[in-house]
Amino acid sequence: MSLTLLGILGIIVLFVFIFLNVPVGFSLAGIGILGVCLTRGLDSGLNILGVEYYRTASTYVFSVIPLFIGMGFLASHADLSRQAFIVIRNFIGHRRGGMAMASTVACSIFAAICGDSIATATTIGSVSLPEMRRYKYKDTLSLGCIAAGGNLGFLIPPSLGFIFYAILTEQSVGVLFISGILPGILLTVLFLIAIWIWCRIDKNAAPASDRVGWGERIRSLHSIISPLVLILLILGGIYLGFFTPTEAGAVGLFGVLVVGIVTRSLSMDGFIKAMFDSAVLVGRIFILITGAIIFGRFITFTEIPPHLAQAIVDANLHPYLVLCIVLGFYVLIGFVMDIMSIILLAAPILHPILVQLGFDPVWLAAATMVTVLMGNISPPVGIVVYAMSGFVEDATVFTIFRGTFPFLGMMLIGLILMILFPQIALFLPDLMSP
Repeated sequence: MSLTLLGILGIIVLFVFIFLNVPVGFSLAGIGILGVCLTRGLDSGLNILGVEYYRTASTYVFSVIPLFIGMGFLASHADLSRQAFIVIRNFIGHRRGGMAMASTVACSIFAAICGDSIATATTIGSVSLPEMRRYKYKDTLSLGCIAAGGNLGFLIPPSLGFIFYAILTEQSVGVLFISGILPGILLTVLFLIAIWIWCRIDKNAAPASDRVGWGERIRSLHSIISPLVLILLILGGIYLGFFTPTEAGAVGLFGVLVVGIVTRSLSMDGFIKAMFDSAVLVGRIFILITGAIIFGRFITFTEIPPHLAQAIVDANLHPYLVLCIVLGFYVLIGFVMDIMSIILLAAPILHPILVQLGFDPVWLAAATMVTVLMGNISPPVGIVVYAMSGFVEDATVFTIFRGTFPFLGMMLIGLILMILFPQIALFLPDLMSP
């Protein structure tokens, strides 16, 4: 059996394992070790198994992961999400659809502290959904906007998705962070437009609510100062080159802790729970990353990536046609797999091919992230949707999925705009300090 055929067989077996609900990290590592043993011998396979987990955990670049995850959990327990939503609601909540818009903007703000889609959607949803239901918003709109807004947690920095992508494709984490800012703002604006159009078509989807006086609006502004300062400190520090992403994570983690203590919004029980949840999630992520690295070694030994790249070159296809095929593949595979698995499996293989065809690697990372995010809120998997259905017990996943369809359309429009105008993702990175 040729090495290439063995690699293709390994990929097929991997997908079978994933569809059988075998944990992705263990599937990647198990098939990868077996493949290395078959291609390079038993000693090589056992050596990789013995070394790779320690090497991954002890690599400095990976230290950014627990810092940003810890910051997100602390921010959730410090009630920063509630503060952001209340301020925005006070200013625009009285308008038709204003609560849904406030929820979307609050998701964007909290995403810039959290870095995870599920945490953003569930945290903001626990605050904004009761308010929208109190004013008789339809569940399709309220749940759909929360799922779509929360989904931005994997795009707006500090994004775990960009961290994975940077590590696996050897890109700068800081540069990819900055590349997600304008696409994140673009999608936020498109989501607000979707809510506005929805409310104009269906007058009963989001009734107008009570207007808050200007005095209360002004008084509430102080509660959003600390989240905004943290966001500017983290992203501004990276953008201006004051500190690395890892240092930014440490600064952000310490900043959220100080805010929680000073405002007395973070209890000792909340702190312990945040640290415990962070440790559990970090452990899962490290198993995933190490498994992907081991599986990547196996795929490299089979020489599938250069053969695939050469086949695409020989086919003489237009680069943008290849790009559309790859992005379409990301959308399709996103219907049945979560975003972490997609990035871990596909990015190391497909990213170098598209870069070889002339696409900017930073732009490609941002476009890929927007594409795979569609799968997070689309059936049948839609991991953010299922996470929301877990804490909204009286709403079915079908109701949430129906609510996400208009926002999926806006995400597609956003992706097309990014293809037509690459500077949406490249403008800020091009201006960064060396």
